[in-house]
Amino acid sequence: MQLTGHASSQETIALFDKYVIPNYGRYPISLVRGEGSYVWDAEGKRYLDLFPGWGCNILGYSPEPVVAAIQDQVSRLIHVPNTWYTEAQGRFAEFLCTRSFGKAFFCNSGAEANEGALKLARLHFDGKRPKIITCENGFHGRTFAAVTATAQPKYHEGLGPLVAGFRYAPFNDLEAIASLVNDETCAIMVEPVQGEGGVNIPDEGYLAGLRKIADEANCLLIFDEVQTSMGRTGTWFGYQQWGVQPDIMTMAKGIAGGVAAGAIIATDEVSPSLRPGMHASTFGGNPLAMAAGLATGQMIEEQNLLENCQTMSDQFKQFFEQLQNELPIIREVRVRGMMVGVDLNIPAGPAVGKCMDRGLLINATHDTVVRLLPPLNVTAEQVEEGCDLIATVLREMAEEA
Repeated sequence: MQLTGHASSQETIALFDKYVIPNYGRYPISLVRGEGSYVWDAEGKRYLDLFPGWGCNILGYSPEPVVAAIQDQVSRLIHVPNTWYTEAQGRFAEFLCTRSFGKAFFCNSGAEANEGALKLARLHFDGKRPKIITCENGFHGRTFAAVTATAQPKYHEGLGPLVAGFRYAPFNDLEAIASLVNDETCAIMVEPVQGEGGVNIPDEGYLAGLRKIADEANCLLIFDEVQTSMGRTGTWFGYQQWGVQPDIMTMAKGIAGGVAAGAIIATDEVSPSLRPGMHASTFGGNPLAMAAGLATGQMIEEQNLLENCQTMSDQFKQFFEQLQNELPIIREVRVRGMMVGVDLNIPAGPAVGKCMDRGLLINATHDTVVRLLPPLNVTAEQVEEGCDLIATVLREMAEEA
């Protein structure tokens, strides 16, 4: 299908070269339209996208109920400051909290949500307990507190001095966490599943162990669910996979179906500590994002996409575990819902370009991990198509290794 009415990829790239700060490594194609799990470039080539929007397009491209909700909302109100009430924000808060706990604060991104959560944790103890513990290989965002919380030195280069008060422990090591906790600790912060760190799944009992440590130390437990929220793991929120409720939970990525939105959920006990004047977000909770978020959640429920997520997860897991038996370059397969990590014993980066040449979009993270974040409504046929292409590429890479 030849698309018309837009610039070519090269014309768009020329605009970027002239006017856009080159802080991103970009692939040399311009995407112009998407539908479901497929997206087209300016030259009309179609790609199956199993990493749509870096996890933000949790329902794929242009899901009809979300598009309709945005179209309706944009005709009435686009933005209203948080000095007024809007029904859309109240409705979306109700949707999220009745499926989790507590009360909600809205912002625009995962980094913003994590910044707010870190401030809330310190505010809850009146600034008298400034220390926060996070995990190695975690990722919490690019703003200063969030990047300090990200215990990966590569993200800290050239940014010092960082925010004081953070301590780091290995993921899945309860003893290491316990050794760092003292009466200055206000919070332990962790991703239920580490996404950017390689789709690292917690050991059985790890999250429950963190809950116990936090309770005994009278500090807060924060779950960064920027990637794991809104059904990504097969339950509404990742913590529900292990039955361990945090005091504070952050989310973003897919919660509004691709529209920029983030949120903090805090328990009724903790939430009042985010008192007026201490934190805010000008665009946070705007009617457009809230309408999109509510439509996203309703689509997930009405189309039984939590169930589809688990079914497709099992299909991915079965395929890649069988492929692991065939290819020695596959070290480990890690799957939880629509979070898929295939850890190689060779660099995973080349797989991205090889798959893109074949019409498949994926991601590589943490040097050796092929990472997928498919939409919750991906079909069995699309899973098979994508897996077959990845298998072809990995077999080729195994021969070259």
